[in-house]
Amino acid sequence: MTSLSIASLSSTTFTSKMFLSKSSFNGIRLPNITVARAPSASTQSFSSLVVKMAKREEELKEIRTKTTEELQEEIVDLKGELFMLRLQRSARNEFKSSEFLRMRKRIARMLTVKRERELEEGINKRISRKLDRKWKKSIVPRPPPSLIKLREEEAAEEAKDLST
Repeated sequence: MTSLSIASLSSTTFTSKMFLSKSSFNGIRLPNITVARAPSASTQSFSSLVVKMAKREEELKEIRTKTTEELQEEIVDLKGELFMLRLQRSARNEFKSSEFLRMRKRIARMLTVKRERELEEGINKRISRKLDRKWKKSIVPRPPPSLIKLREEEAAEEAKDLST
């Protein structure tokens, strides 16, 4: 396609398929016009990305300081919290939908750190899966921390009501 100036475009009428539209407007179409974005928008998104990455690195440092047993306990607790969120969603109670993604990512990070430690010890994938199955069978079901906290608050309120 040859390039034409805007003055020549406005003085001529095109019947080519490229310039015809299905609307009733019979004006001129200018192809390949790009709009420049403001530089502040791109720097803003970059700065928020840097903050998010810093938080993630901070969280990973915190996770790596924990022992494997502590990691496993927290994984069980987070999975219980995730289950409670699913129950709240199914019961149509109020909940923060962003918590789903946040918890799933935290669980994934913990499992990643756990697997990194297994690799350092020389445990291959097959043995790791056997250990995971054994660990999952050994988990004793217990209520998640948020439910325990809720029960304690309700007990405190009942004790307060009984004392008055």
